[in-house]
Amino acid sequence: QLQASGGGLVQPGGSLRLSCAASESIFSFNNMGWYRQAPGKQRELVADITRAGSITYADSVKGRFTFSRDNEKNVNVVYLQMNSLKPEDTAVYYCSAARFTTWGTNEYWGQGTQVTVSS
Repeated sequence: QLQASGGGLVQPGGSLRLSCAASESIFSFNNMGWYRQAPGKQRELVADITRAGSITYADSVKGRFTFSRDNEKNVNVVYLQMNSLKPEDTAVYYCSAARFTTWGTNEYWGQGTQVTVSS
């Protein structure tokens, strides 16, 4: 239901843009987010956006990463623009989406895309 793409190998200081394509309108979800998991570490939140457009960033990426979407109601893609990349940004990046229901929260995950920052 979610497909992440755009990862790759980049030198420190470089940029990448990740995309996450959903099988339905992104506005059908209450939240969408980007997470990452580095080898030997737990998965961590990078940034998320509410349906209303409120964005939260991890402190480690503030000022460098930008979570964006097209606010047209019929689009199904969100983006993560990553600038000034550092070796510590190396991880598998996952796209996620959450839908709140009467019985709880349904979570959806993409397959992950590898980002490697190295000289």
